Amino acid sequence: MMFIFLFISLAIVGFVALAAQHRTVRIFAAFYYLVQAGFAVAVIPFRIGEVESQFFTFDLLGAIFFVLMAVISAVAFVQSNFYLDRETLRQFKLYNISLMLLCVSATGVYFANNIAVTWIFLEATTLCTAGLVYHRRNTRSLEATWKYIFICSLGIAVAYLGILLLSTVTAGGELSYANLARTVASGNPLYLKIAFLLILCGYSCKMEIFPLYTIGVDANFAAPAPASALISTGLVNAGFLAVFRVYRIMEQTEAIGWVRNVLLLTGILSLAVGALFLRRTNNYKRFLSYSTVENMGIAAIGLGIGGIGVWAAVFHVVCHTLVKSSLFLQMAVVRRIYNGYRINRIGDYIRINPTGAVGLLVGMAVLLAFPPSPFFVSEVMLFRETIAGGRWWVAGTVLLLLCIVIYSVCYRIVKLCYQPNQDSLHPAPARNALSWAAFSLLAAAMVVGIWQPALLQQLIDQIVSL
Repeated sequence: MMFIFLFISLAIVGFVALAAQHRTVRIFAAFYYLVQAGFAVAVIPFRIGEVESQFFTFDLLGAIFFVLMAVISAVAFVQSNFYLDRETLRQFKLYNISLMLLCVSATGVYFANNIAVTWIFLEATTLCTAGLVYHRRNTRSLEATWKYIFICSLGIAVAYLGILLLSTVTAGGELSYANLARTVASGNPLYLKIAFLLILCGYSCKMEIFPLYTIGVDANFAAPAPASALISTGLVNAGFLAVFRVYRIMEQTEAIGWVRNVLLLTGILSLAVGALFLRRTNNYKRFLSYSTVENMGIAAIGLGIGGIGVWAAVFHVVCHTLVKSSLFLQMAVVRRIYNGYRINRIGDYIRINPTGAVGLLVGMAVLLAFPPSPFFVSEVMLFRETIAGGRWWVAGTVLLLLCIVIYSVCYRIVKLCYQPNQDSLHPAPARNALSWAAFSLLAAAMVVGIWQPALLQQLIDQIVSL
């Protein structure tokens, strides 16, 4: 079924490339998202645990991420039709092709059961994202595009070196995750540590954590906001999953203590970077991108803590997908109204678009882990596990950095909603339907914050215990 899905998806992309009208592009693109939704609902739940053609396995975490991506990409596609209503046919086709191919590549990462296949599909996401970053065809987008291709390719090459080192422990040269988990314990601990460090460093450009987080921030800044909603969630989830699978392999070795310390340090550095730059940036899209760096840093800290921290990390990433996509889609409405994201120029949003302003204010509270935010659940778990393990310095550092985050986020969002509008441009009319569509994702996250369904808890329990 996986190869059938990939074939149908690529065929639809081909029809979009040959389309001669905007309407035809919309019809074929909508059909792709229907196929993706059908695959998520009608196929995956009945094939969990099955191996497909040796290279793919429908596992639980990949299935959760795929279902989330199916929902977010569909909402992003609908909003893109309003966001890009003045684009030329060529630009409109390339945008939709890049968006669909990004979904296809991320799907390959989600279900790959081979570390080399994961690497190939992650490299494919680089080219797809580059098409979205260059959409505006101006000097800034060109600079962001070549930087993205260069740094991501460099990061993927570094990760490849780690994979080569990790392959020294394989039996029969097979690079499946199952084979690596069986044979990794016999590997040289020094090689394993270096391999994990290289893989983490390389994949950090996709997971948007320290040290290669900057390229993800630039990509989200240059790409259209609906595309950023997918890049900052679906693509980031792919990076997290790639790191998480290697982390689970390392749990079978004596190097796991060192691996957790590396993740703990990486998470704290990512959180520090996000906290500091949230205050300094003057662009709302960069602001949300640095928030992604901060939140993925928290997820890395959860993996570094271990125990219940792993459960909290997976839960945090799942909920971050809903929250951050909602905020980026709300920012797409802001861009449509003000034609910009300058923090010191735009304001009075509560009067111009009350629905969108309320969505941003509620999103601010959820992002800062105020109940009923699901982040409150994950962060309380992390603090409890950290203190129980006697890591008071970690708890104190994280608490201090989160205080900076709270101040920065509140200051920026309240400023957008209530400061006088300084922009000389006259705001365009607001579309409440777009704001409500974005708010629906946030509402789903708040429901999970209040009530964690038994099924979701069981799924995460199984993911963590595998």
